[in-house]
Order: sequence, then structure tokens, then C-alpha cells
Amino acid sequence: MKTERPRVAIQGIRASFHEEAAFKYFGEDIETIECNSFKQTFEALQNKQADYVVMAIENSIAGSILPNYSLMMSYSFPVVGEVYVPIQLHLMALPGVRFDDIKYVTSHPIAIRQCVDFFDEYPNLKIIESNDTAACAKRIRDEQLTDTVAIANTLAAQLYGLDVLERRIESNKLNFTRFLILTNHENARKKTTTNKASLCFQVSNEVGSLAKVLNIFAHEELNMSKIQSMPVLGKRNEYNFYVDVEWTDNKQYDTAIRQILKYTHNFNILGEYERYQEDSAPKPVLPPEKTRRYITVKKIE
Repeated sequence: MKTERPRVAIQGIRASFHEEAAFKYFGEDIETIECNSFKQTFEALQNKQADYVVMAIENSIAGSILPNYSLMMSYSFPVVGEVYVPIQLHLMALPGVRFDDIKYVTSHPIAIRQCVDFFDEYPNLKIIESNDTAACAKRIRDEQLTDTVAIANTLAAQLYGLDVLERRIESNKLNFTRFLILTNHENARKKTTTNKASLCFQVSNEVGSLAKVLNIFAHEELNMSKIQSMPVLGKRNEYNFYVDVEWTDNKQYDTAIRQILKYTHNFNILGEYERYQEDSAPKPVLPPEKTRRYITVKKIE
């Protein structure tokens, strides 16, 4: 009996980096649920319009996407995986448009920040921020804009019939974005292999409070691959600490968790999952437009 394709909610539209991440994690046999915001992706999961959410959480140049940490805490959906996507950004326009014709550049603000060195050379270009890289490419095609270029990936250029005027304009050629995979608790129970966890906790505002927790990780030989702090809303000098840890021995992880509970409060395990490995991941492939089914989730009030 054939299993139904997973429905994967993404922020953005077809050929966005989020869809590229979804292809890379799940393979191409998925049903993409397009959403206008990260909050809508969580609403789609909550309302059973989607089975999974693919959400960017950090970029090697732009840093952490802080509002998405708050979303994870608000909705409490477990993290069940991660995927890293190299960010290769290209300048694209309608066929026949010359670089000298360009007046405007449009893209997602994070993508724009990743290309600052390129734009320093062309101060005459006016930058217009948008909510999605692929949507900018689509707008150029739909409105036949001859004075505007988009910053997006190769998939967007192919899908929307644009010419690439300048390739690889990102400042750091080793740039990548980390995406988290979230699902409902029922799907999360199907995952058995774990060697990485995303945690959130608070510590008392006293000397050495955080150090006690970090020393436990070190003593139990857990590698802390990420730490991010965010102020607790409405509480001065109180912070949530978001920490990713990796391990090879499950017993050491279990021991560490039991011990740090003594020194933390509001402790949450956001997810336990398998650490991403490039060699075992499906390769992203842009599927033919007529052989796939795409659904746009309407704005959720």
C-alpha cells in the first residue's frame, strides 16, 4: 500500500530556499504547503493542513532568526530533524534586460544582508525588501518588470524563466542556512535514532549559574553546538537560553539532563533528533511543474 506524500509547510513559495530545504530533507515526493509567514506554517501544522514544518533558524552570515525561537516555544511542536542548505544567491532579471537598465533590487532582507559587498559597488541601486526570495523572482515575471532584478536561487530562475545576470553575489561563498524540521507529537514518536537535542531553559540571576549547566555538558562529554539567549518578555534581567547539544552515548545525555534540572527552571526539550549528515541526505531536485501539486495556505487570522 502506497504511503501518502508528506505535506510540508514552508514560509514562501515554490523554488524558495525553504522548499529547497524540504526537498533536501524529505526528497522530492512531497506536497508543499505555501505560507505567507512562519506563524502560518505553525498554524497549518496545528490545523492539520500540514504534517511537517520546515523553518530556517540561523544563517552563517545573518545569524539567528530570533522570532522563530519564540514561535517554537509558543506552539510546542517538537523538532525532529535539521538540514543545512548552502546559500548561493544570484542576480536575475527578465530575458534581454541589461545590467545598465536596472534601478531596483528586490529580495528578502536576510538575503540582501548576505550581499552587502556586492551592493557597496553599486550605490545607485535602490533596494526593496520583500518577504520571500522566490516571490520576488515571480513578481518580475508576472509584472514583466524591466527595471528590477531579484536576488534568489537557481531554482527560482529556472521556474520563473529569468536570466541570471550575476552569479554568486553572496559575500561569503561558504554561506549556509540551517533549517529545523518540526511536526506534531504523533509523527515525532515515529523517530527512534537520536544524537542531538534542542533545549530551552532559564537559570537564576546569580554568579556562575549558567556555568554550572555548561560544566555538566562538558563533564558528560556532550558537545554544545549552539547557544542563544533571548530576554524573557516582561521580566528584567531574565533570559531564555536555547542550547543545542550532541552526543555519542545516550546514557551520558540522560545523565546530563537529570543533573541540569537541578540548576535550571522552565526547562524544555524542544526536540531530540538525528544530527544532519550531508552524505545521507536526499539531493534537492526541482520537480516538473505539471507533475506536482502545490497548495497555498490562505492567511490565518
